[in-house]
Amino acid sequence: MFMKTLLFTTAVCFICGSLAVQTPYEPKWESLDARPCPSWYTDAKFGIFIHWGVYSVPAWGPKGKYAEWYWSSMQNKSAETWAFHKEMYGEDFQYPNFAADFKAELFEPQQWAELFNRSGAKYVVLTSKHHEGYCLWPSTHSFGWNSVDLGSGRDLLGELTEAVRSRGIKMGYYYSLYEWFNPLYKNDLSKYVENHMLPQLTELVEKYQPALIFADGEWNHHSSDWKSESFLAWLFNKSSVKDEVVVNDRWGKDCRSRHGGYYTTEYGKVDVHGTELTQEKPWEECRGIGSSFGYNRNESLEDYQSSQELIHMLIKLVSSGGNFLLNVGPTADGRIPVIMQQRLIDIGKWLEVNGEAIYSSAPAKGLKSNNSIRFTQKENYLYAICLEWPGKQLKLDSIVCPKDTEIKLLGTETALPWQEAGNGIVVDLSSLGPNNLPCEYAYTFKIKLSK
Repeated sequence: MFMKTLLFTTAVCFICGSLAVQTPYEPKWESLDARPCPSWYTDAKFGIFIHWGVYSVPAWGPKGKYAEWYWSSMQNKSAETWAFHKEMYGEDFQYPNFAADFKAELFEPQQWAELFNRSGAKYVVLTSKHHEGYCLWPSTHSFGWNSVDLGSGRDLLGELTEAVRSRGIKMGYYYSLYEWFNPLYKNDLSKYVENHMLPQLTELVEKYQPALIFADGEWNHHSSDWKSESFLAWLFNKSSVKDEVVVNDRWGKDCRSRHGGYYTTEYGKVDVHGTELTQEKPWEECRGIGSSFGYNRNESLEDYQSSQELIHMLIKLVSSGGNFLLNVGPTADGRIPVIMQQRLIDIGKWLEVNGEAIYSSAPAKGLKSNNSIRFTQKENYLYAICLEWPGKQLKLDSIVCPKDTEIKLLGTETALPWQEAGNGIVVDLSSLGPNNLPCEYAYTFKIKLSK
């Protein structure tokens, strides 16, 4: 039994040459929630989400819906998905038959990793297993329903993990706690958790050593039913990733925005129980470039966010204290759609110029961002990020600067003249114009304050 393997003993270590005692995390939320979030995550700010699985074969959903829910959606015989399925494949075609066509024959993990590197992302989160139960690695707890036994014949997760880490990017995994049509889940939750879910999740951790675990599919049961506290205590105390791993807040229907390593929002839908997200916990917004996480052939250009919209979203989230996990949905043959590649490359080009205002930054204290200007800070630097070019002058209210303050536009070298004005300052931008700006979409003014 999984819980019996947990040993909550006192560990001894040496720190700076002196003997120190480490008290293990207990399998209780009060203890687990006290664990600090590893700083690599709060510094990273921007990550790539990947939804890829058997659902990538039909790759279809009603507009505004999630294509990765195809198998579940087709159960409703009066819904659009079933009508599409019956017309395209016939009513006798069963969803598991799609797996044979999940061949990933054009999948080049090094190309994906290089794209993510060019995007400026610092971490990647791949769907190791979605709600359909199909694994992208040869799980010993999913015989015949994984990418090696059926479909591509490849350890897709392992190949991408190696390629991503070779670029110095952190690798994490999404993992669905539940499986829609697993008979064990439907008939005996306790046995499903003890004999399938926990052994499989433990296998994933120890074989591939993720820097992040994005749990999901938790909402039907309490965290005690999922035995989440026991698993996380093992993860933080005994696992091979105990010091590095980051976890989210989807570990039971009692958990979102209450328990876990960081809080998650999705397409701006925030479950905060009547309160606003605070800085007491790191938090992250996840969403697709379109309206679906899994690739949806039913989406058109108008359903996709523009590069400007995505960059502005990144700026607003980071200046509010959050991370941005932006999803791509590859095709069944292993290609990332060109429009998604283009969006990522544009974000990367912007971050090449403005990344120092994003990575390892924090919301600026005492300054209120608005729809035109967002503020971040780092050490003794303040960053004013303008979502549109301000013209010949930039007026910044509520900012008091020492006379030796230096102001530059990121991507340029020349200090800009400025003067006090009312309760703020005015920066002279007359030397700059449309033809000599270092980037598109948003512009960052770096303000060096006195030490």
